[in-house]
Amino acid sequence: VQLQASGGGLVQAGGSLRLTCELSGTPFAIYTMGWYRQAPGKQREFVARITQRRTPEYSDAVKGRFTVSRDNAKNTWYLQMNNLKPEDTAVYSCNSFPTIYYSWGQGTQVTVSS
Repeated sequence: VQLQASGGGLVQAGGSLRLTCELSGTPFAIYTMGWYRQAPGKQREFVARITQRRTPEYSDAVKGRFTVSRDNAKNTWYLQMNNLKPEDTAVYSCNSFPTIYYSWGQGTQVTVSS
């Protein structure tokens, strides 16, 4: 079982990025899947999650700017990030919610310049 996040990069404040997470080695359709981030010197924090039936939930920090979606047939979920702010700079990772089913894979760096 492997989790792989991709799509990060360097953008200016106000810009957008779309992150993708792929889960290989097992079907994930039965779980709620989530996005998390860790900024330098800080603990990993919850960003967004989406249930099997595609009900989303967001942290207050990203609500209204980020959109989470999933494609169960592809074992893939996404995070569309709009109106990015410098405080969104972090390594973004993906996993189930709660994070008890899979080991963490490699995250993807998002850097937002002011």
